[in-house]
Amino acid sequence: MVDDHRLFRMGAKACLLHSHPDICICDDVDSGEALFALPSLATVDLVLLDINLPGGIGGEEITVRLRREYPAVKILAISGENSAETIQAMLKAGIDGFIGKQHSDFDELAKAIRTVTSGTEYFGRDIAAIMFDVFVSKKKTSVPTDEFTGREKEIILLSRDGLSCKEIAARLKIGTSTVHSHKKNIFQKLGINNTMEMVQYALKRGIIRVDN
Repeated sequence: MVDDHRLFRMGAKACLLHSHPDICICDDVDSGEALFALPSLATVDLVLLDINLPGGIGGEEITVRLRREYPAVKILAISGENSAETIQAMLKAGIDGFIGKQHSDFDELAKAIRTVTSGTEYFGRDIAAIMFDVFVSKKKTSVPTDEFTGREKEIILLSRDGLSCKEIAARLKIGTSTVHSHKKNIFQKLGINNTMEMVQYALKRGIIRVDN
């Protein structure tokens, strides 16, 4: 856990230990510099990262460096100040999830940690709402629905339901590598690089519905 607020770190550790014993916070630090000095960094499953940190290394730079040096480690961003620009920057840097401190609690934090470590992206409702507002304003929403194959639409729908690539492969009885290939094609058509934007696009264009 990387957060410059000591009380938040203490509260999160106490709550997770008491109510979610399957989640273990092995280390907590207050800066990016301290994070990269940890011997345990290479062995952890996930870094819970506050993106607004004091010092020379900010959340975006930490994410880029983690992706380069520790590609297997999942990154769950958390922040009390969430602007569209910040969210877009963190998505581009390579985070696996993002929740806001103002509209989340420790139970949602635990859910987000489990979801991201299992291989599925997670975004809090407030973050998703901001992402949607940004997304619908982009010109790429002009991409026609017939640009997608039937299989691609199936994968978009199952992604909306929170299924990982492995779970989608099992459901459709195809290889995991095939699912990755289809997702790559979808992302290229839309000019995006993450599942959340893909699902938001599909909802907006009517390719899938909330009640499908």
